[in-house]
Formats: sequence, C-alpha cells, structure tokens
Amino acid sequence: MGFLQAESTCSALFLFRGCKGVGMTAVVIIVLISIAVSVFVGYYVRKYVAESKITSAEVEAKRLLEEAVKDSEAKKREALIEAKEETHRLRADLERELKERRSEVQRLEKRLQQKEESIDRKLESLERREEQLKLLESGLEKDRQKIEELRQKQITELERISSLTKEEAKELILKQVREEAQREAALLSREIENEAREDAEKKAKELIGIAIQRCAADHVAEITVSVVQLPNEDMKGRIIGREGRNIRTFEALTGVDLIIDDTPEAVVISAFDPVRREKARLALERLVADGRIHPARIEEIYEKTDREVETIIREAGEQACVEAGVHGLHPELVRLLGRTRFRTSYGQNVLKHSVEVANLARLMATMLECDINVARRAGLLHDIGKAVDHDIEGTHVTIGIDLLRRYGESEAVIHAMSTHHGEFEAHSVEAVLVSAADALSAARPGARRETLEAYIKRLQKLEEIASSFPGVEKSFAIQAGREIRIIVKPEQVDDIESYRMAKEISKRIENEMQYPGQIKVTVVRETRAVEYAR
Repeated sequence: MGFLQAESTCSALFLFRGCKGVGMTAVVIIVLISIAVSVFVGYYVRKYVAESKITSAEVEAKRLLEEAVKDSEAKKREALIEAKEETHRLRADLERELKERRSEVQRLEKRLQQKEESIDRKLESLERREEQLKLLESGLEKDRQKIEELRQKQITELERISSLTKEEAKELILKQVREEAQREAALLSREIENEAREDAEKKAKELIGIAIQRCAADHVAEITVSVVQLPNEDMKGRIIGREGRNIRTFEALTGVDLIIDDTPEAVVISAFDPVRREKARLALERLVADGRIHPARIEEIYEKTDREVETIIREAGEQACVEAGVHGLHPELVRLLGRTRFRTSYGQNVLKHSVEVANLARLMATMLECDINVARRAGLLHDIGKAVDHDIEGTHVTIGIDLLRRYGESEAVIHAMSTHHGEFEAHSVEAVLVSAADALSAARPGARRETLEAYIKRLQKLEEIASSFPGVEKSFAIQAGREIRIIVKPEQVDDIESYRMAKEISKRIENEMQYPGQIKVTVVRETRAVEYAR
C-alpha cells in the first residue's frame, strides 16, 4: 500500500517537473487527483488482503472444529465402552459378594438352629434334675429332723449322767481350755523372749564390741590438781603477806580458798568451780616461781593466767570438735565444751568422756545406717550442762537443753542428748545410741571411781529388792553388783512364776536404782528328789 502511494507521488512530481509551463492550478489539481486515486486503490487493496485472510482463518477454524468434533466423538465412544466394562465388572463383584453373604447367612442360621436344639435339650435335663433335687431336699429335711431329735436325746442323757447342764459343762470346758492356753502362752512367750534376748544380746555385743574396738579411747582420765608444791616453808609466810593482805587479795580475785596448814611445803586450793581452781593453781605456781608476791603482782599474774586459761578452754573445745568430727558449733558452745576439760564425774574427765561418747555413737550409727551427724553431735554435747551446773539451778540435762536451744541446735540433736539419763523417753534411734554410748563410756573398767559406801549401799539395795518378793529363800549380789542371783523355794514358785519374778525384779531395779551399765537378774529354782535305799 505504501509502495503505491509513493509511486503515485513520484508520478505527480514527475508531471509537475515536466509541465513547468502549465499553470500552477492545473498542477495542483493533477496532484490531488493522483493522491485520491492512490488512496482509493490502497483502500481496496487492503480490503482484499483482509478478506482473503479472514476467509483462510474461517477455513482453518472450520477444519479445527471438525477435527475436535471427531476427537470428542472418539473419546466419547471410548468412555462409553470403559463405563460399560466397569459396570459389568462391578455387577459381577456384587453378585459374587451377595452369593458369599447368602452362604454365610445360611451357615449361621444352621448353627443357630443347632444351638437352639442343644439349649432345649439342656433345659429338659435341668428340669429333670430340679425335680430330683426337690425329692432329695425333702428326704434331707426328714433326716435332719431325726438327727436333731437324736441329738436332743443324747444331750438329755449326758446331762442326766454328768449331773451338769449344758451351760455348766460349756463353762467348765472353757475354763480348762483357758487355763491351758494361758500356760502355753506363758511358755511360748518365755521361749520367744529368750530367743529374742539371746539374739539381741548377741547382736548388741557384736555391735558394741566393734564400736569399742574401733574407738580406742584413753583409759586413764585426768584428775584436776588442787595442791601446789612450795620450794620451802618460808614461802607460806610470803603467800600470806603482812597481816594477810596477799592471801586476801588472792582469794578475792580467784574466788577460791587457800588452805595453809601444817602440810610440809604444800598449799591446798579449795574451790567448787574447777575452772576457778585451775586458774588459781596456775597463778599461784607462777607467783611462787617468780617470788615477788604482793597485791599488784597478784592482780597482774591473775589477769595473764585468766587470759591463758580462756585460750586453753577455747582450744580444748576446738580440739574436741575436731576429734569428734563435729563442725559448725556456736562459739559459745565450743567455749562451754572446753570448760568441761576441768570438770570430772566420778573421776572421769567430762571432755574426754564426751568425745568418747561422740565417737561410739558415730560408729554404732554408721553400722545401723542412722543419722551419723545427729548421733555424734548429740554425743559430744550430751554433758554440756556440766560446764555451768555450778552456777545455774537444775540438772545438767535440763541446763544442756536450754543451752542448745539458745544457740540454735536442731530439735533432733536436743532430743538425742536429753534422754541419756532416762529423764525423757527416747523416740529416735540416735537417742538410744547416745544413751548406749554414754553407758559404755562410763561403765568400762577404770573409767569411773565409786566410793566404798555407795558401792555397799548399791549391793544392799539389790539384795533388799530381791528378798522382798514372796517365795525368795536367799539372794546374792555378785560380780561387783553387776548380777543378782535369787534362790527361790521350789514348793512355792514354779517354773513359770520364776520367769515372771525375774522380769518383775528387773523392772523394780530399773525404777528404784541408779547404776552404770546393766544388772543381770538370775532366778534359780532347784527341785531335789531324795530317797534312801535300805
């Protein structure tokens, strides 16, 4: 189209150049006509081209449509064929399943019919048995009535023969059975208790033996010295001083009494408080060694001694804690524990005794798998009240309880230490172990001293308690009061009564006497049969 327009334009220009002589108007007209012709021709050419394209597109579309229709018809036929085949297959499966179901239903119906027939047969059998049982029950009832009549006749005859009613005979039999049962129960109780005691004693001895063997405590206790040796007799006058001023100053500072008598080259220090007595002893020894004895020097020496003794007390308490393996004690408890180094009980050093009790309680608690810390802590602190029992009213147990509560000890430790003298009942194994360890430490040979008077009184009290029971012929306290043997009259005390007597005597000894360790009670019953051959 553009080519035609360019050609027409060129023709017009050519005409324009060739006709310079013609008028301008004609040239313009010719040019316009050429342009119009070219536009018209281009329009019809474009229209023709467009119509030809449309025609070819319609032909192609019709062809594609016919092919699509053919493909859809083919696929439709294939889908119909597949649907018919699937329908036939499903129908065949359904018919097969229905056939199987029918056969299963027929089989179940057959089994049900068989069970119904079996149940009917069983019902008939049960009905027959029920009739037979009714007949047997009626016969048994008749037999029961006959037996009851015979039993009543026998009871009547027995009452007539024995001259006892039924209730009297029953009471007599029950009485005999009761007496026999009591006797057998007492014998059985004795056997069980003997076996338990033997087993318990064996295990306790083994446990205590191992604990003592492992403890390895010192058997020699320290004794507080209250006598100061002097180099010569002239020293007594220097101690007294002019008009007694030296001795008055010394006694006022230390709180002790100096006894200066005819004892050669010795001065006796008398004081109820062992710590004061120790301070006074050390101060006096240093004054005697120094030789300068006057009030000012006495005050100076005593102040130094006081500080040194307090240091010794603290170090002794700390050393005891280390030996017992106890940590975290309040500093005041450590100081009070150190004070017991100068305290004795029946000649036994209280601090060494406390350490020994702590170690024994720890060893036994280890073997019994108890609370080791509570056992050894309570063992170490069980006699802490003896450090201040000269200054505070009450027993050393109650004083110790107050001290431990004041300085933050646990209730388990307080309870374990409070029961070692029986003032409180033990509710824990650790409390029992502390009591046992205290008894072991105090009762071992050489641990404590007892006065002759107290020893004799204890033996007399043992024999008095044993002789107060009826049927006792003689009683003897032997083995230094560790055992009491009682001879009973065999015609008044039988074997069971002797067993009961031993238990009652032991309970009374526990309630009325105080003693270290344990006391064995042995009741001896001897039966002699004497006959003479002539």
